[in-house]
Amino acid sequence: MKHFINNFTAYHRRKTSTVKVGDLCIGSDFPIVPQSMTTTDTMDTKASVEQIKRMVDAGCELVRLTAPSINEAQNLAEIKKKLNEIGIRVPIVADIHFTPNAAELAARIVEKVRINPGNYADKKKFDIIEYSDADYQEELERIRKKFTPLVAICKEYGTAMRIGTNHGSLSDRIMSRYGDTPLGMVESAMEFLRICEDEKYYNIVFSMKSSNTQVMVQAYRLLVKTMNENNMQYPLHLGVTEAGEGNDGRIKSALGIGALLEDGIGDTVRVSLTEEPEFELPVAKKLISRYEPYIHNSITLSQVQNFDSYWSPYEYKRRVTFEVSNFAGHNVPRVIADFSNLKNILPEDLKSIGHIYDAKLDKWHMSDQGADYVFIDENKIDFMLPNGLKAIYKSKVWNLIADKSNAFPLFASSDFVDEMQWVSNSKTLNFLNVFTHELNDTIFNKIKSSTNLILILESNCTHPLPDLRNAFLKLNEIGIKNPVVIKWNIQSEINSETDLMLHASTDIGSLFIDGFGDGILIAKNKINTLDKDNQLAFNILQAARTRISKTEYISCPSCGRTLFDLQETTAMIRKRTEHLKGIKIAIMGCIVNGPGEMADADYGYVGSGPGKITLYKGKEVVKRSVSSADAVNELIELIRENGDWVEDKVNEIQFTDELK
Repeated sequence: MKHFINNFTAYHRRKTSTVKVGDLCIGSDFPIVPQSMTTTDTMDTKASVEQIKRMVDAGCELVRLTAPSINEAQNLAEIKKKLNEIGIRVPIVADIHFTPNAAELAARIVEKVRINPGNYADKKKFDIIEYSDADYQEELERIRKKFTPLVAICKEYGTAMRIGTNHGSLSDRIMSRYGDTPLGMVESAMEFLRICEDEKYYNIVFSMKSSNTQVMVQAYRLLVKTMNENNMQYPLHLGVTEAGEGNDGRIKSALGIGALLEDGIGDTVRVSLTEEPEFELPVAKKLISRYEPYIHNSITLSQVQNFDSYWSPYEYKRRVTFEVSNFAGHNVPRVIADFSNLKNILPEDLKSIGHIYDAKLDKWHMSDQGADYVFIDENKIDFMLPNGLKAIYKSKVWNLIADKSNAFPLFASSDFVDEMQWVSNSKTLNFLNVFTHELNDTIFNKIKSSTNLILILESNCTHPLPDLRNAFLKLNEIGIKNPVVIKWNIQSEINSETDLMLHASTDIGSLFIDGFGDGILIAKNKINTLDKDNQLAFNILQAARTRISKTEYISCPSCGRTLFDLQETTAMIRKRTEHLKGIKIAIMGCIVNGPGEMADADYGYVGSGPGKITLYKGKEVVKRSVSSADAVNELIELIRENGDWVEDKVNEIQFTDELK
């Protein structure tokens, strides 16, 4: 079976054609291009030019502005003129939704236009319509008539195009036949591509964006596979749409974008943060720079072939395992905290991993990001651990512990295969710390006979993702179904918390997207504190949609269409709702990024006019024209009415403790 890449263990950048965007070239023969989008009103020339200058100074090589109508499209000429006057020659992209006439004008002015096939000359009314083959073909012909004039203009003016599919804005026609799926996203783009190729127009870049990282990665892979089968080599624009703000947005972006970059996919990158656009560029550049140059992995296991029967890169399916204690099976992935560098562990030390001790009441409280296990190494704990937390010791120390009810041994690979050492194992639960290069037939055979064993799998590769993925495939190939914890250790030169966060999110999170992994252990390091490592582990699982431990915010990055201050509003909503574990709240600046782009959100807060908000439950409108002054309170009341509101008791405890 032909896949999206040929080699899953060695890095090779996908070969593409070259797309010219003014003087900028996008494609595999050129460096990956960082880009971003303005948040200013496109009619405000001065503000737009000033923001573009900040973006360019931050490293932006391609700037996108929204052009929702003829007026904004026309003003792009004035913005380009002012940029030229101050010596900025950055190529401009016009972002178009719903308005073919604006696109046709913009294509004569700027170097590139972006169209969304879900709402450019197509219908999105959330109607379930049964299309016969004849009806479907009639719709395609209608689209062809509306889209062909733009293609002709782009050909005449040498203007590039991005066909950018968004998961949340697939047309009713696509939804009726393919559903809300990666396949539907790919087919939506391919329909427009076929029109372009019929007109002999090829200066095209593609994107497959979603706020759901699983869907996003699967859609890009499926698009590449489809292109390979049709001998197409178009470049790709990578991005996780509505990633959010702060660390959450960075982790989510690194997870989705990094997973594809690891496989050599991607020619231009935009990190969509609910922040000023100049703050997106450092993140994009850090993600890109990890692959320039790429340090090749040293992988011991040969690449696993013919894995299609137990793993598909195009759909999420958790690796089949048997359940051991509270690992695998129906259990969420577990988080193991590394306390190996602490010699005298005290109850207050556990606060860093979400277990809070109230000395006055002699009572423990656990937050939603409370670690499940703590690795003690060769140390000892002189107090009783709280319920919900268990200890892991090196096997030789574990043997000396009197009360083993909540304590379990960790074996090194050498001790594991040594019968004298292995004989004193736990009858309940054991851990084996093994590097990928240590995996061999002896280890495999011993693992097969150990039904109470959890693997803690580690790689010493600078880029561990391909190595670890290949090891998982090997375990599947030979029928090993023991649960596996992914251990991540710094193997490359990392000098900042941001680099650590981005690298770990890519290396670990991408595996969870693929259905691999039953737990995370971030090894002790000199950069992060214990609480930050713990938060990072939980946030990676949240971004991969495999363990939800807090509220998820799907917030668009703002643009000229935005009808309120997204950053301020997101902060207000987060402050009031961040304790609502498992609830997804979408905060959208306008109807373009409204009910469609919210995809699978539980509640929506969407700008519908100046000072006016529309509130959604799922994709259904609940309240229209709510005053922005009252909208946050109204949103909370809506959550309460639907039975999803809970009081924030854990944060009250933490806040009281901080006051003391």
